[in-house]
Amino acid sequence: MRKSVVSLLIFVLVVSFSNGIDVSARNRTKAAFIRDGNLWLLLDNQETQITKSRNVHGIQWSHDGKWILYQMQAPSQFEPNKIQNEIWVYHLETSEKKRIFYDGYEPQWAPNKAVVAFQDNGVLNISNLKEFRNVALGVYGFTWLPDGSGFLMSSRANLNPDGWTNPVLYEKKLAKNWDEINLFANVKEFFVVPKDLRVDNKNVMSINVDSFLFSPSKKWISFIVSPTASLAMDSNMLCAISSDGERFETLDEMILGVGEPKWAPSKDILAYIAGGGRIVFGFRGKDLKYKEFPVASLTPSNYAELNFTWVSNSSIVTSRVEAKDWSNEFSEHPLPSLYSVHLNKDHQTKIIEPPSGYGDYDPQFIRSMNKLIWFRGTSITDSNRNVWFSDADGSNAKLWLKNVDAIEFYEEK
Repeated sequence: MRKSVVSLLIFVLVVSFSNGIDVSARNRTKAAFIRDGNLWLLLDNQETQITKSRNVHGIQWSHDGKWILYQMQAPSQFEPNKIQNEIWVYHLETSEKKRIFYDGYEPQWAPNKAVVAFQDNGVLNISNLKEFRNVALGVYGFTWLPDGSGFLMSSRANLNPDGWTNPVLYEKKLAKNWDEINLFANVKEFFVVPKDLRVDNKNVMSINVDSFLFSPSKKWISFIVSPTASLAMDSNMLCAISSDGERFETLDEMILGVGEPKWAPSKDILAYIAGGGRIVFGFRGKDLKYKEFPVASLTPSNYAELNFTWVSNSSIVTSRVEAKDWSNEFSEHPLPSLYSVHLNKDHQTKIIEPPSGYGDYDPQFIRSMNKLIWFRGTSITDSNRNVWFSDADGSNAKLWLKNVDAIEFYEEK
């Protein structure tokens, strides 16, 4: 009998570790992901399909992990042959799915309550999942204030006969009683963005301002300034401003869609991938940097960065490729590997070596599991990628999920 119990215990341990993640980490797993255009839930390492529409995107967790927000494309209710972008939420405990708006964009959960803000043709709205209110007009970009009391917003520049105006940042506080919300009340001008932003010999015309991120101390806010839509494919400016609006910094040129800027976990250090020129012009000139006066480059010559994640306040894992010209033959694209970069030790190490014909993309460090997560695929455009995971140093790498388009983990703040 004792031998049977021991054998059973050994079997359980073997199964637990062969499944890739130890039991305690599996019990903490809470993620939403997209597979074949549908929303799936990964809870305690069990996969559950939530939707069957095949057109889901933009998943986000609420602050308490009870709701998942997602967007879904559908035929327009009002315009023939048009598509509307519906905003939906899913409740984990009741399995309720609810559409909260028929055609909205850029939804964001409030940082401390089950309220969603979103845009519709320049109108900023809020919804408590039962009803919605218009909050402000003429809004291009926005983010919630850290305490959920209102918004930091931007208006885009306008083209007048004498040239472009300046984009402007505003702060708006919300009335506690939604019936008292006034579109033009409680708004104050926060900062007027200069018409042209320059770093070295690089120049960007200021038209649009978006992608706001507060630093861990809430004393700084990073954001991206973009020119017209066509020019923004090749050149934008990463900026930062103090939360009192007194100190403004133009940091570096960057492009959209290649490693969004990210603050360190608990220090006011901003990491980003600098360099203009869209990827189709070549896998070159994409350098991993961090804002610590002066800005320091972390990328060796003849390499380029695709995306990265903070592991600690002094450690980054990045998806790095050899510098190479663009080719329309995807088989000729350079395939990235994962590197560990230590800011304080000036030490960089390749920690994951993918097999021949594969690259490792979009790393994420999941603190609740103490695991590194990434996508493995055959090219930067591969739509049938698998999710892998390892320890923080790249050891014990294993396949976790197959055929995943995007994944968002829930971690308690």
